[in-house]
Amino acid sequence: MKLNQLIEHHDQGTAFAPGFVWTEVSGVGDVAVYPRSLNRIGGLLLFIGKEGVRKSLYLLNHGSEADATKPFQGQTILEFRSSDDSYLIRCPMNNHNARAIRDHFEFTRPRLIGLSDSFGFGCRIGQSNPGHIRSLEGSRFKPVLAQQSIRELQRTGRTPEEVLDATTWAVLQEGYRDGFGADADHLKTEQDIDLMVRAGFTMFTIDPSAYVVNDAATKSKEQIELAAAKLPWKDLRDTLASCLARYVEKPIVFGRELTISATRREILNGLVKYGGVIAHASKLYHYLKAKYPSHPAEFELSVDETDSPTTPFEHYLVVNELKRLGVSLVSVAPRFIGEFEKGIDYKGDIESFKKEYLKHVLIANALGPYKISIHSGSDKFQVYAAIGSLKRGHVHVKTAGTSYLEALRVTAAKEPALFREILDFCRGIYEEEKKTYHVSAELSRVKEAASYSDAEVLNLFEDNDARQVLHVTFGKVLTTTAAGGGFRFKDRILHCLNEYEETWCAFLEKHFRRHLDPFA
Repeated sequence: MKLNQLIEHHDQGTAFAPGFVWTEVSGVGDVAVYPRSLNRIGGLLLFIGKEGVRKSLYLLNHGSEADATKPFQGQTILEFRSSDDSYLIRCPMNNHNARAIRDHFEFTRPRLIGLSDSFGFGCRIGQSNPGHIRSLEGSRFKPVLAQQSIRELQRTGRTPEEVLDATTWAVLQEGYRDGFGADADHLKTEQDIDLMVRAGFTMFTIDPSAYVVNDAATKSKEQIELAAAKLPWKDLRDTLASCLARYVEKPIVFGRELTISATRREILNGLVKYGGVIAHASKLYHYLKAKYPSHPAEFELSVDETDSPTTPFEHYLVVNELKRLGVSLVSVAPRFIGEFEKGIDYKGDIESFKKEYLKHVLIANALGPYKISIHSGSDKFQVYAAIGSLKRGHVHVKTAGTSYLEALRVTAAKEPALFREILDFCRGIYEEEKKTYHVSAELSRVKEAASYSDAEVLNLFEDNDARQVLHVTFGKVLTTTAAGGGFRFKDRILHCLNEYEETWCAFLEKHFRRHLDPFA
């Protein structure tokens, strides 16, 4: 198809399928044009295209619209000598041009998601979102397409701007106009907040895990009383006596389905375990609100990284105290019963989980409402089915590592020699890299790569041990450099994904429909 024909179809309102169309561009040759990316700024037409494995933004301009190209960086590659002196500009897909796109097209900017059920599509490699977007067709979930934690940024060497820019290009490429969020995940400091606000993120997940006192329940009577007295009561704008008076043996009723009450000891346990959490979360919340009053922001509180599950009373205590301190939350991530290990399905009694989850929903509906957030949500298919069957409350699911594993699955399918090299590298560093993750994989159950056939290599993605070995080593795989300079694996992985982009998108679409369909 010639470019002018493709433009004519676009202007006539043709509904294009996802993906690219080989398009003959006079003077350039065949370009893989993504027709859903076609947009206009006045008389200026722009689209994303690919020559070889390199994507670019193309501007087709007319002389009378020269000012429209000024916000963009690019190089004129073709001039059409005619009455209107049209010319074609090829622009790099960089931060400058991503900002220009966001300035012109509202749908490419992140927005607040609110109480809509939502799904966090974390991407550690920067090219997953076209597949993520395609998986959403027919789903009621709103996507959080730009999602990255501070730890992930550090381990991958990416910047928040790179994360948001990659999302902007994906949304433009796929013509996705239904809105998306941008989650600055696991923020621990004011400096973390500054970093993510400057980049343009709109959802802020506060991680106060460093302030959790995990051994509160094991302290003696004297120890727990002393620890409670030493809490930062000035920051909490309260006293121990007045706090206890609000809760001791006072039943809290959530309709007909749930009533909770707590003894003095249970309240002290909750205060000591989470008192520092409440103070720190309030501090970060009010810091952002005071320093960036006009910045669109919604907040999630993450208390999932604790040694013991969050009891219904602890959930109530934490959020009720935050409300007293003027903190408004869009979602809360409790620590649930059972095991939420990285990259594999839920471990535990799913019926018990379902009953406990409903209690958290009832509390969230009463205190908010706000969403219950599922962290380490990748591949928790039993959990999705359980929550979907309840059809109660509001939910946010947060994933990240599973998209990276799908990238490695494409590598294994298309370039098995490269994947074998990666697998052996991961085996060599797993014991060290697993230390900051909740996993149970045994390295002895993942053999050296040479012992697997090509078919067996693909089957590793159905094996829990192999998935976790690959999952937690992502940072070193993506940042380790080669002896001669450059990255040892990253560039080759990206080249493979670019060359086989439609396979990559198909893998992601299939995989995430398994995540989303149980909620239908």
